[in-house]
Amino acid sequence: MPALLRGAAVSLQLILPSAVLGFVCGVLAGSCRVYATPPVRWLADLYVAVFRGFPLLVQLYIWYFGMPRLGVYLTPYQAAVLGFTLCSGAYHSEYIRGALLSIKRGQILAAHAIGMSRLQTVVHIILPQAVRRALPGCGNEWIYLIKYSSLAYMVTCIELTGEGKIIASSTFKYTEVFAAVGFVYLLLVSLATGVLKALEKRLSLPGFEFHRI
Repeated sequence: MPALLRGAAVSLQLILPSAVLGFVCGVLAGSCRVYATPPVRWLADLYVAVFRGFPLLVQLYIWYFGMPRLGVYLTPYQAAVLGFTLCSGAYHSEYIRGALLSIKRGQILAAHAIGMSRLQTVVHIILPQAVRRALPGCGNEWIYLIKYSSLAYMVTCIELTGEGKIIASSTFKYTEVFAAVGFVYLLLVSLATGVLKALEKRLSLPGFEFHRI
């Protein structure tokens, strides 16, 4: 159990910065795909196409094993965080883009009518509403991030799954060890789900409630 808790701590060190940075990347990419000039929009579309199309494990291999061929050396932790951030950001951008497109154009016209610039309109009027609408989808991506952080051990970043593999290989108690690993992931996901529900409730406004079927 001490080894698994140590691995869980490393998993959290991977998940938290990747979740924040991935969300920021998603907001930037999603906004560019809707409001930027055509060249920037095409670059944002290319980013999303590449990082949603390449399997995450392949991306991690490229960052850790492939980049040294170009003279760039990343630690296992850096490669894992970079891979998780860019992949997660590509998915977040889809949620943000859809939320941005759902905002009625009349609000943009009204903002322009009172003298707000295009950037001011997006930052102060459109994005706050879009983030609220995209939160359930982005929350789902954060849950996925908790689970696919288990791929970090494939690039020698020993987190929860990596610690479990080491213990199971030395004790041959694969069922018991990975059941414990799965239980820890279940606790992390349950905790994240509770936080997201509280955040949705905190950010809800009249007319922007999160309806559940």
